[in-house]
Amino acid sequence: MLILCYAKCSTCKSALQWLDQNGVKYESRDIKGENPTYEELKLWYEKSGLPIKRFFNTSGLSYRALNLKDKLSTMDDDEKLKLLATDGMLVKRPLVVTADGVLLGFKEKEWQQELL
Repeated sequence: MLILCYAKCSTCKSALQWLDQNGVKYESRDIKGENPTYEELKLWYEKSGLPIKRFFNTSGLSYRALNLKDKLSTMDDDEKLKLLATDGMLVKRPLVVTADGVLLGFKEKEWQQELL
């Protein structure tokens, strides 16, 4: 299992703590230092079955600075994936990739169902 996090993010810290407390083995990757590639994001998006908008960190500074709230509606999914690949801070975190699926954000009940 791979988890992409940002070290200064309190939600990511809580997620990693939860994984450790529940004995879930994982590989962690810094989403800012090693942002996901276009190819990874495309694969994870297709695997997730989720709308592409869920992959955006809509509360982040980068999202707001680029005024993406208005711009995303005019972009196709491929353009959105390419944009996400330019800056890890645009990507919703934590992002968990398992053999079976993808989890975005930390929702304890959802994680219990999917990871335990």
